[in-house]
Amino acid sequence: MTPKLSLVVPCFNESATLERCVARILAIATPSLPLEIVIVDDASRDDSLAIARGLEARHPEVRVFAHERNRGKGAALRTGFERVTGDFVAVQDADLEYDPRDLVGLLVPLEDGRADAVLGSRYRAEGLRRVRQFWHTAGNRFLTFVSNLFTDLELTDLETCYKVFRRDVIQSIGIEEDRFGFEPEIVAKLAGRRLRIYEASIDYAGRTYAEGKKIRARDGWRALYCIIRYNADHAPRAMRFLVYAGIGVVAGLVDVALFAGLRGVAPTPGLAIAAAYGLAAFVNLLLCRAFLFPVATAGVLARYAVVAVAGLIVDLGLTRALVETGIEPIAAKLLALLPFPVFNFVLRDRFVFSRATAMQGVGRDGDAA
Repeated sequence: MTPKLSLVVPCFNESATLERCVARILAIATPSLPLEIVIVDDASRDDSLAIARGLEARHPEVRVFAHERNRGKGAALRTGFERVTGDFVAVQDADLEYDPRDLVGLLVPLEDGRADAVLGSRYRAEGLRRVRQFWHTAGNRFLTFVSNLFTDLELTDLETCYKVFRRDVIQSIGIEEDRFGFEPEIVAKLAGRRLRIYEASIDYAGRTYAEGKKIRARDGWRALYCIIRYNADHAPRAMRFLVYAGIGVVAGLVDVALFAGLRGVAPTPGLAIAAAYGLAAFVNLLLCRAFLFPVATAGVLARYAVVAVAGLIVDLGLTRALVETGIEPIAAKLLALLPFPVFNFVLRDRFVFSRATAMQGVGRDGDAA
C-alpha cells in the first residue's frame, strides 16, 4: 500500500499566501506520494478561512477545520494532529518560507524505517538562501544550544517548522503548548521517549516582521521555560542539578529575606527560622511544580513534606550552631543554606520528584489522568 503524507497547515491571517502555499504542496503529489492537507484556521480576521473553504471545495486532498477563537499555533497543530489520516505527518506553515519539495527528502528515513521523526534544518543548507535577520538567528541558535543541553541531542535547528513524524508517534504525544512553545515541547518529548530522530537540510526564505512574521521576543522566553519544563524528567543529571539549584537559590533568598523580617516580631529566634523556612519551602514547591513536574499527587506532597521537615531540622541546627560561634544571625542563616542545593537535589530528584513518582496520576505525556 502506498504511504500517504498528511500536512497540517496552521493558519492565522495568511490570506496573502495561503492559496500559493497549498499550490506548492499539491505540486509534490505523485502516484507514489498521495497527500492529505489539513488546514486549521485559528480564527483569522482576514479572508483566510474563506480561501481555505474554496480550496477544500476544489481539491479533494484539502480538509478545513476552524477555531472559534484565536488559540495559537500549538493549538492549531493539536487540532490537526487529531484529525490526520496519513501514514506520515508533517507541519507546514501557511506562508511561503518553506519549500514543500524538501519534504520529499525528509520522508526518506521514515519510509525506509530508520526514523520516527525527521526535522528539517535551515542551518545545514548549502547553496542559495535568503539572508536572515541576525538577532532572530542568534536567538534560535541559543535556544537550540540550551535545548541540546537538556535533551542530549545534537540538533542544529530547534525552531524549524519542518518536522515530519510517523502518525502513530505524533498522535500518541499530548501537545500542551498553545503557541510557539510547541517546538521545544515536541523535541523534548521525542527525546524523552528515546525515539529515532533524524535531521536533514532544507531551504528557507524567511519573512521579516513587516512581511507578517508572528513570533516575538516573549515567545523566546516561553521557549526557555518549555525547554526546562518538558525535559525535567529525562534531562542529564547535571542539567537537573542546575534547575534544582536555581530553584533553591530563589527559595533561599526568600528564606533569608523572611527571616530578616521576622526576627524582630517572632517570640523566639527558632520560631523565626521555622516560619521563614516553611514559607520558603512553599515557594520552592510552587517553583518545582512550575518548572519540573506540574502534577503533585498526595504521595508526592507527602514525600515533599518529609524532605521539608528534614531540611528544617538541618537549617535550624546549623543556624543556631553558627550563631553560637558569634556569627551575626543573617550571615549564619546564609551559611546554613549552603549545603541545601546538594541536599535538595539528592532527596527531591531521587525521592520526591523522580520520574516514577512524577508520572503517578498522569495520562498522556503530562495530562492529568
